[in-house]
Amino acid sequence: MKILLLPAIICFFFVIGCKENTTDALLDTYQQRLTNILGVEPDTIPSLDIPRYPRTHALKQPIADITIGLLNAYELRQCGLFQLIAERNSVLGKVQDKTRRLHYELLFLKQIEHCLNVLNNTDPLQLQLKDIYHQKQQQLPRAIWNMVFTGQEWQQQFTLGHQLLSPQQFGGYIENLAAFEYLDTLTTTMLSSQTTNHSLTTNNIDQLLHHQQQIHNTQYIGQLFYSIARITTVMNTITSQLITHDQTVMCGKNINQQQAQYLRNVFYKYYINDIQPYISKLHSQYQQLRPHLNNIYTMLVQQQINPPTAMAIYARYYFQGELLHQFQQVTHNHVRYWQRFFKRCQFKVGHQ
Repeated sequence: MKILLLPAIICFFFVIGCKENTTDALLDTYQQRLTNILGVEPDTIPSLDIPRYPRTHALKQPIADITIGLLNAYELRQCGLFQLIAERNSVLGKVQDKTRRLHYELLFLKQIEHCLNVLNNTDPLQLQLKDIYHQKQQQLPRAIWNMVFTGQEWQQQFTLGHQLLSPQQFGGYIENLAAFEYLDTLTTTMLSSQTTNHSLTTNNIDQLLHHQQQIHNTQYIGQLFYSIARITTVMNTITSQLITHDQTVMCGKNINQQQAQYLRNVFYKYYINDIQPYISKLHSQYQQLRPHLNNIYTMLVQQQINPPTAMAIYARYYFQGELLHQFQQVTHNHVRYWQRFFKRCQFKVGHQ
């Protein structure tokens, strides 16, 4: 009995594992129906040749440790800094992930501001604390960079996916938008201020850990980037083939326009009903996220961080507009083709 069940179990998992992506299936059907009507074979969709996210070791920025004597640290109990230092030097503190390390650095800066305000100006610790505060401020851009671009939960968002997002599932969008809006504001606040009185509250700083948790199980941004790049390639291929064979489709008075009518029907059934709403959703979500990603990256680079060439290429393509421009141009070209087709065949827009 067990021997008879085994092949069935293997086949079940094989079928589940090989289930076709619904968006791929939709695009394949659209292309196949169009080319069937044109009487040609579908052109092969080129493989994607797009920038990949660099390896962690190439992105990590070095940050030197800053120490304070134990006796002096103990004296800082009166302004609340000693407990933070003790937590950082504990067993758990020494193995903090990138997000908790930045969380500590932000709390440390806020607490040191408090200490500078409450300690007596004649206290010899004042000068030492001012020096440490200055060093920590200088290191802050590197700490933010290391968290955003090498911290596990954040870095995994930028690793490209391998499947198109499903039209019904854009899981992770809301969480990522909230997280990167927060990081954009946080980075702007911490790097743009020229004073020692930052406006961040402890509760606001604690939000960093909340957003880390929210995106922990998602890889949305990399999937979004992949989906937009893939859609761009597929739609460009389909449009080029339509243009190539356009003159073989007969239109005009006293001409059998059955072939043209079939093409129009496929356009409405697949592109207007399903593909265009999907493309619009991709575009809308990308437009919401991209400014925050670009702002964070640009502000950090302006703080004398020199990213590796691979990261500069990645940022230029995904954050700074190259992919967006290609995506918009290709989708515009596809719609423009159909506009010209409808005009040539004297079809009314919206009339089937």
